[in-house]
Amino acid sequence: MRPLRIGRVEFVSPAVQAALSGYSDWPMRLISRRYGAAYAVDEVMIDQFVLDQRRRRARTKHVFRVTDEDHPIGGQLMGADPELFAPAAVRLVEAGFDVIDINFGCPVKSAVGGCRGGYHLGQPEKALEIVRRVRDVVPSEVPVTVKLRRGIDDSAASRDRFFEIVDGAFDFGIAAVTVHGRTVEQKYKGPSRWDFLREVKTHVGDRTVIGSGDLFTAEACVRMMRETGVDGVSIARGSIGNPWIFCQFDALRNGNPLPAPPAVREQADVLREHFALAQQCYDERRSVGQMKKFGIKYTRLHPDRAQVRDAFVAAKTPEEWRSVIDHWYHDDRPGQYPHVDETTE
Repeated sequence: MRPLRIGRVEFVSPAVQAALSGYSDWPMRLISRRYGAAYAVDEVMIDQFVLDQRRRRARTKHVFRVTDEDHPIGGQLMGADPELFAPAAVRLVEAGFDVIDINFGCPVKSAVGGCRGGYHLGQPEKALEIVRRVRDVVPSEVPVTVKLRRGIDDSAASRDRFFEIVDGAFDFGIAAVTVHGRTVEQKYKGPSRWDFLREVKTHVGDRTVIGSGDLFTAEACVRMMRETGVDGVSIARGSIGNPWIFCQFDALRNGNPLPAPPAVREQADVLREHFALAQQCYDERRSVGQMKKFGIKYTRLHPDRAQVRDAFVAAKTPEEWRSVIDHWYHDDRPGQYPHVDETTE
């Protein structure tokens, strides 16, 4: 497997920590990087939000937190108005983001209903105007990339619009596309069509394509690269509470056996590390709220998952959160891989 390249940047691993609304904040990105993610993308940001950030700084400064260990980092933009994308992209470059990623893939109702995200897959002319405006104002050394789903739906017209956007975006100078194998209509239901990823890679040739969808295990990541020929994998929900997926993927792609799942005590160490980072980023109430949902995801690797999950749900203070770890993670029992039927939650 070749190294992943995005513009002038070459990464040691083709595994990317995907943008995840409500999850891929500074603490999660650093944990993922420490376990093998070569590149991470911040939570998606609406263009108007970026432009209003100075007024909202007290409540939103965590979104713009970029530190030395965070590089290279991508900032993902989503919006409806082409005129707002360009100044928002410049603001992200000024904030320290190394790559600007344009979101044409978000399928959630609020995004599509607001003419953002996956909505643009139905209007190639406006989508390409956004790409052109961003590429024109962002410094040439800063790569611009695009995230897409394979179309609004399964119609031939939707497919044609997808390839019109991809071809036009590369013509305007983007460095890579990330393609999710589901349609906007599917949201998160049904399988991701990896055969479509193979078709996209064949279509664009040596241009960079990163695959996304149904990457819940290291084995799936390796299989996607081998079966589709994509240049990298963007790991989203499969990485929440499981940063080990990145080092497991690296082991497999280098021809080594799949590492054992982390033992309970190692899980405890990472949970404490993650919580310490969250406390640097948020106030006490927010840090507990963030780590409650992360703790729930980490329990997929614990042999007593159901009981530990209930304990994290009940935790309301930092002391209660730490007591969950002290009680349930004190021994060194073997961990478990997330069950495949649980990864679609």
